[in-house]
Amino acid sequence: MNQKVLKTLEYYKIIERLTDCAASEPGKKMCRELTPSSDFNEIVQAQTETADAVTRVRQKGSLSLAGVRDVRDSLKRLEIGSSLNITELRAISSMLTIAARAKAYGRHEDDDEYEDSLEEMFRLLEPLTPLNNEIKRCILSEDEISDEASPGLHKVRRSMKAINDKVHSQLNAILNSNLQDAVITMRDGRYCLPVKSEYKSQVPGMVHDQSSTGSTLFIEPMAVIQLNNQLRELEIQEKKEIEAVLADLSNQTAPYTESILLNQQLLAKLDFIFAKAALSRHYKCSEPQFNTNGYIHIKDGRHPLLDPAKVVPINLYLGKDFDLLIVTGPNTGGKTVSIKTVGLFTLMGQAGLHIPAFDGSELAVFEEVFADIGDEQSIEQNLSTFSAHMTNVISILNQADSHSLCLFDELCAGTDPTEGAALAISILSFLHNMKCRVMATTHYSELKVFALTTPGVENACCEFSVENLQPTYRL
Repeated sequence: MNQKVLKTLEYYKIIERLTDCAASEPGKKMCRELTPSSDFNEIVQAQTETADAVTRVRQKGSLSLAGVRDVRDSLKRLEIGSSLNITELRAISSMLTIAARAKAYGRHEDDDEYEDSLEEMFRLLEPLTPLNNEIKRCILSEDEISDEASPGLHKVRRSMKAINDKVHSQLNAILNSNLQDAVITMRDGRYCLPVKSEYKSQVPGMVHDQSSTGSTLFIEPMAVIQLNNQLRELEIQEKKEIEAVLADLSNQTAPYTESILLNQQLLAKLDFIFAKAALSRHYKCSEPQFNTNGYIHIKDGRHPLLDPAKVVPINLYLGKDFDLLIVTGPNTGGKTVSIKTVGLFTLMGQAGLHIPAFDGSELAVFEEVFADIGDEQSIEQNLSTFSAHMTNVISILNQADSHSLCLFDELCAGTDPTEGAALAISILSFLHNMKCRVMATTHYSELKVFALTTPGVENACCEFSVENLQPTYRL
């Protein structure tokens, strides 16, 4: 599908809202990359997945997949024998926890025969519970390894606690005898006492720092230097023990890289599908039926970007008895919104998204959608509005075929009305002979006559209330 029409019909605004519905970064990435397909089977599969997710949410509530992160770089490091850090192991643990939760969500205890398009994805999830439990047992938080992670770490930390207690006892003894108001502090990783410079002689030891005014010195008393040295040695040992724990957890994780990668792919896909379901529920959408014979039938379609409290639903069909529809009506009466709704619904439907319309609405699979809507004026290319529109129309005529949907807003407006109407009729006749599906809005009465006198072409109008002189926006 050409990029221009995705922008013209504001498809990317729908994608932004879809992305907001996803909970994980891999899921959001899939949402951002979603484009309409022209493969009938692919579209039907995507629509079925969205519908099945909507059904599951209605029956079981929503599935939260927040916390899934991209761990592919970590898995590559495991494959070459590297050790992972705490953050990487926690990311894998978080994913396995979510996989376990998702697998439980996917089960149907009351109906073993239940089968839908999502069943296989839930079944393939591998929570690797023993591995996940081991990671959780050893890693308590982003900056804390459990004392029980290994016997060596437990022994080192017990020694550190004992020496810490001794250091505090010694320092408290000095405080009680010499420095009533001082507190124990740390400088360069060593326990010190803040001492007024005039009392320096009362606390023999190493000076590690001084206050900005120079009135206070931070002294490591002689009595605790040896203990502080032992503490630093133990800290080095602790670091080595932690590295050993992380290496061991990495070795335990390495055999499961394929399963973990599959989990990430499945959870991202599920997050993406359930984001589509959330969007469907938000806009009160339904699953459109698809055909390959160019037939469109929209029942009570509501443009999703308009205020839901004010939007007027449209009913429209095209492609069975006629394949060219000319839409007339007052200014700001809803003509442009009508053709934008048809175009956007086609793009949404072919991307596997439900559409905000009544059940039983039908859409056709088009290989391309073309639209000439809005202000095409280009100052850079030195084109007037009419010239810019004609440049776009010529591009459409060169590419469109019987598998295309073409949308024109005020075709050939902005020039002499007689010439504009003649040009518009020739363009529409060309596309009609090409068997394209076409919708065009116009003010030209000649185009209304063209629709009345040409087989396969139909008139439609956006209603205007004569009583209160207001458009009703009904097609």
